[in-house]
Amino acid sequence: MSIFLYLSVFIFLAFLILYILIRSRNMQYWIGSYIKSLFLNKKKAKIKHVYFSFVDHYEPYYQQVTESVARGLVDDWVNAYPNIANKHKDSDGNVPQHTYFYPIEEYDKYVLDKISELCNSGYGDVDIHLHHDDDTAENLTKELIDFKNLLYNEHNLLRKNKAGEIVYGFIHGNWALDNSRPDGRWCGIDNELDILINTGCVFDMTLPSAPSDTQTKIINSIYYAKEDGHAKSHDKGRNLESNITKQEVSELLMIQGPLTLNWKNRKFGLIPKIESGELSGDSPPSETRIKLWEECGISIKGEEEHIFIKVHTHGLQKPNMNMLFDNNGFDLMWTTLENNYRDTNDCELHYLTAWEMYEKIKHLENTH
Repeated sequence: MSIFLYLSVFIFLAFLILYILIRSRNMQYWIGSYIKSLFLNKKKAKIKHVYFSFVDHYEPYYQQVTESVARGLVDDWVNAYPNIANKHKDSDGNVPQHTYFYPIEEYDKYVLDKISELCNSGYGDVDIHLHHDDDTAENLTKELIDFKNLLYNEHNLLRKNKAGEIVYGFIHGNWALDNSRPDGRWCGIDNELDILINTGCVFDMTLPSAPSDTQTKIINSIYYAKEDGHAKSHDKGRNLESNITKQEVSELLMIQGPLTLNWKNRKFGLIPKIESGELSGDSPPSETRIKLWEECGISIKGEEEHIFIKVHTHGLQKPNMNMLFDNNGFDLMWTTLENNYRDTNDCELHYLTAWEMYEKIKHLENTH
């Protein structure tokens, strides 16, 4: 067999293995955007501000635990969080903020009262989370309106805009925003973006969702998405530009977290791990990961010195909760952020709730 034939077989097998790996991790949805970003001559601005937001798919009844177990987890969280957060400050003297995206279907007055008390003491905020399946537009509209009214009127949560309307941020359960799963599960509504806008939603923080097949081709971006009447309308959109973009009433602001490949963490020494900004028991924070979050460069065009880092967790899952409250979780993450961005002469670190991040983005969009 000739060397040419050997080489051809080797190249074919290499590409076949690569194809299988990409398909097995659903990377086909976004790998093109990742590769494109490697070759783009992206403007590299000196970072002057890092805005950090930690959002939580906060599910006390995960895996249908009993009421006593769910409330016990929340009690432990509420008691522990201030003690560890008080050890840390950003450049403005603020403690780290935590945003609880609370699932509509897991409503518990006791839990929301406890979280409301914690947030009103200066440790975070609450926005809306939802898991649903085979839903209808009418039912979803009612659920969102009823829940936002409940949070505002009964728990002193959320907020009103200048027109007096209760407004909120959103994270979709099972990542399936706008019916984005190919099999149609865990949503069922192709015009979900319009429903969210019409019920007072002003931003979405569902993404990134990799390795789920709901991941968009747009990555590491802050952009406007418009409903097109088909599933996964947010697969396309237009990026924010300072003093250039003007939001239309039919557009929803999408605030993405980091999505990249971690080449320093490779399976079998070859396959890089997907870095999606998710913190869990088996994916704790690290200096390497935090650097990757920064390098994703999520910003507004024209304001590249302002970097937005939004990471996520399912905080009440026991392995995740244990990690967050030991020395390798919250403490390591906040200490690294402060060492990298607060304790320098030319950069500032800002701990923000999800809502505060939204407000900062809108301010910078119209800053000039």
